[in-house]
Amino acid sequence: MTSAPKDADAGALQRRLRREAEKFEAVRDIAAALGSTLDLDSLLRMILGRVTRVMEADRSTLYLYDEERKELWSKLLQGEEVREIRLPVGEGVAGWVALHGQSLHIEDAYADPRFDPEWDRLSGYRTRGILCAPMKSHDGRTIGVVQVLNKADGNFDSEDEALLVALASQAGICIENSKLYLSVVGKNLELLDAQARLERKVRELDLLVEIAHVLSRARDLDEMLVLVTGKAMQMCDADSGAVLIVEGLEGVVTFRSGTSEDVRRVRVPLSDGLLGWVAREAQPVLSNDVGRDSRHSTLAAEAVARRIQSFLGVPLVASGACFGALAVWNKVRGRDGFTEDDLKLLSLVAGDIATSIELARARESQVREERLATVGRLLSGVVHDMRTPLTVINGYLQLMVPSDDPKQRKEWADVAFRQFEHISDMTAELLAFVKGERTVFVRKVYLHKFSEEMRQTLAAIFEAKKVAVVVHEDDRGTARFDEGKMLRAFQNIARNALEAMPDGGTFTVDVQRAGEDLVFRFADSGKGVPAEIRDRLFESFVTAGKQHGTGLGLAIVKKIVDEHGGTISFETSEKGTTFEVRLPQGESTTSTSAEPKEADRSPGDDPR
Repeated sequence: MTSAPKDADAGALQRRLRREAEKFEAVRDIAAALGSTLDLDSLLRMILGRVTRVMEADRSTLYLYDEERKELWSKLLQGEEVREIRLPVGEGVAGWVALHGQSLHIEDAYADPRFDPEWDRLSGYRTRGILCAPMKSHDGRTIGVVQVLNKADGNFDSEDEALLVALASQAGICIENSKLYLSVVGKNLELLDAQARLERKVRELDLLVEIAHVLSRARDLDEMLVLVTGKAMQMCDADSGAVLIVEGLEGVVTFRSGTSEDVRRVRVPLSDGLLGWVAREAQPVLSNDVGRDSRHSTLAAEAVARRIQSFLGVPLVASGACFGALAVWNKVRGRDGFTEDDLKLLSLVAGDIATSIELARARESQVREERLATVGRLLSGVVHDMRTPLTVINGYLQLMVPSDDPKQRKEWADVAFRQFEHISDMTAELLAFVKGERTVFVRKVYLHKFSEEMRQTLAAIFEAKKVAVVVHEDDRGTARFDEGKMLRAFQNIARNALEAMPDGGTFTVDVQRAGEDLVFRFADSGKGVPAEIRDRLFESFVTAGKQHGTGLGLAIVKKIVDEHGGTISFETSEKGTTFEVRLPQGESTTSTSAEPKEADRSPGDDPR
């Protein structure tokens, strides 16, 4: 009779030892989790499994506290469906524990008003006893709740409650460490992402600076297109590239592949190929399998002498209009081909490239227009300058017609022939000025004869405007200069004065010596040089208020004077303008000629 109770006591003791061992093992496992895993999901599953087993509970639930929303949340597995439970703090058993930070032991769930039976009704489960304990952080904040339901062999007791509080404490530390670790990892990932974005922005800025440098180096549009294509290839790590510029229904494509010497230009219809589609539709295209793209054309492959596998193209848009496309082919590194980052990068630089190309085209157009305008002004000047000799020729021819005097006719014919020489010399002088040529034939000149010829020529210039020509010869000796060029220079000064005296006046010429210099002074009674052009009077194409002015007359005068080693200056006021030309006559006088210098001639020789 005594052996049976002893056996019963021994069995109960063994069960108690076994349970204590399980408790110890559960606490040890949860403590070991502090260093074994920081993955939150794995940690929660492990904690729930250990708590359920050691507490001999039917079910266990672990709630985490959401500080932002002031809610407890947990995930439950119902059949094959995972459902998330969200419980406001203060509601239900777990909500009450989270609000007060105290453990709670309920022997009859349905008798407690804090219990919500809704979940039982939804799941068909019957809750009897509840044991619930808060999980706290190292500083005492509630970070979650552990709840166990229905002890397998009866009701939970005070020992179970103490054990659950201990397990919840350990679990809280594990979960807090895990959340801290995840927070650090998240911050590190954010920092790495920010670093990557910053590096990308720096690279983009570097590329923009390089693009700006490339565009500033280009001497013309063609060179710009070649340089831009090469930079696009470098940016996107491509082995070929092209720029298409729209011209009507066609486009001029600058293809480039490999090295800078491998460049080809082709005219293509905009209806052809992916590049034409981008320019026509003003839409980007990213295709890493062009063989399956119906828009692909073999023309690009033929132009770059490569098999095309991938394509990336963006439109060139400026001033709200698409005028071309920028494209690259064949990603050199990376199995996946071009990426969205490549597309963003190419689009980024396409804006600057489009603006630069538009400006370059505008500059070229402006240069062409200015050249045409310059040619027009030059032709206008030639025609204007020819009027004087043509007028002289016409006058002497009219005199020759009724005359029967052979000697007189010959004199007039000689004058007319000299005017033809003037026309030829003026044309040659103008061409030499445009080309920047320097050819001066310095020879001995008899000033009296030169002054007389100058008076006759200037009188013909001023005759139509009733301007009196007065020539004062203080020096009637000899001098050394290119008389043909100087005569044309003085004609330009006279024509300049003519424009300043529209209602007539006086044009005075003084010829005199000043030391070793021969000085010519030309004074008009006009309205003076406008103030806005006085500082630039001898520059090319500077003119103001002249009906037929080209702005070349005084520039040619200065060039001729400079070629003689001389100087030209002027004084002006509302009463008129005086030009002074000084020609050095010493041994240092410059002589530049394409022919041998002529010998000094006698007074009877024709100076021409």
